[in-house]
Amino acid sequence: MTAGRAVRAIGCMTGTSLDGVDVAGLDTDGERIFGFGPSSYRGFSDNETAVLRAALGRWPGDPGVAEAAQVIEVAHLDLLRDMGGDLIGFHGQTLAHDPGARGTHQTGNGARLARELGLPVAWDFRSADVAAGGQGAPLAPVFHFALAQWIGAQAPVVFLNLGGVGNITWVDPQAEAPFAPGAMLAFDTGPANAPINDLMRARRGVGQDAGGALAAQGRPDPQVLADFRAHPYFRKPPPKSLDRDDFAGLAEAVAGLDDADAVATLTEAAALAVARALEAVPRPPTRILVCGGGRNNATLLARLRHHLPCDTVPAEDAGLDGDMIEAQAFAYLAVRCARGLPISGPDTTGAPAPMSGGQVSWPVAAQA
Repeated sequence: MTAGRAVRAIGCMTGTSLDGVDVAGLDTDGERIFGFGPSSYRGFSDNETAVLRAALGRWPGDPGVAEAAQVIEVAHLDLLRDMGGDLIGFHGQTLAHDPGARGTHQTGNGARLARELGLPVAWDFRSADVAAGGQGAPLAPVFHFALAQWIGAQAPVVFLNLGGVGNITWVDPQAEAPFAPGAMLAFDTGPANAPINDLMRARRGVGQDAGGALAAQGRPDPQVLADFRAHPYFRKPPPKSLDRDDFAGLAEAVAGLDDADAVATLTEAAALAVARALEAVPRPPTRILVCGGGRNNATLLARLRHHLPCDTVPAEDAGLDGDMIEAQAFAYLAVRCARGLPISGPDTTGAPAPMSGGQVSWPVAAQA
């Protein structure tokens, strides 16, 4: 794929919220955005979610991992057969993430998708970064830099993604290039939707606190929040990343609270984690654009606005699709991967230098 020539890439994202698969088209040469294509979503059935949840924390070859991979591959094939495009960016489902020790594990085989779809598939985006000493996450920042250019930002802006785990990207749109010194800073903020969703599923049999309605009825527990703020993760300098269950103690801490107070406490914790993260950025942003499922939680958004120092709005306020930014990011990364362009660096994952990543699997016909 040559510089300056736009291709239609289709990005796929399966987040730690375990709700389903997002796919989205993007017209790009891996540097500039030329336009946005169609998008789609496929939710997981209760049985599929149960298979995935049973495999969380497991590594290749462990029990349940093959079954989880089958769920992920089938769900993606269901969506991708009708999407077309020139190239697929396939993230897979993160089951375990331990960059300081065992590495990172996203299940799902991109080579199978390439064979069945007849298209090249870029995948396994995180492993090379982790092997080089980086955190392997977050990877969307280089796309956020391109989005800041697309929306015409003139001053620092933050992209806040609220999935199962929260992460931020601080972008200086005046920088010459995404990995120029001072252009970006990105890292995971802390737990976001995952603890809320897990509690709602366990106590109410539903997948989320829709709109933050239950949290709005409760009162956050001050002692639980004080203990949360003392977690050692918040003292680590960025870049840094989290596994979905690194804050498992938070769920245990709210076990004795009634439903509304427990969810209110988890919601406030997510907001406090973001506020703490903003203390680490180079300069205050002029605007925070919220994407991911958490932006639909009115209580969480209200608590963010209470704690944060600038305009905090859904990504739609900038003309973006807040549900699909992560999927679009992996479309963008797929093209960068195919072109050998860097997808991570010192200020995003802590990698020692800007580096490319991922691998591309080609259809059998293309290899012959």
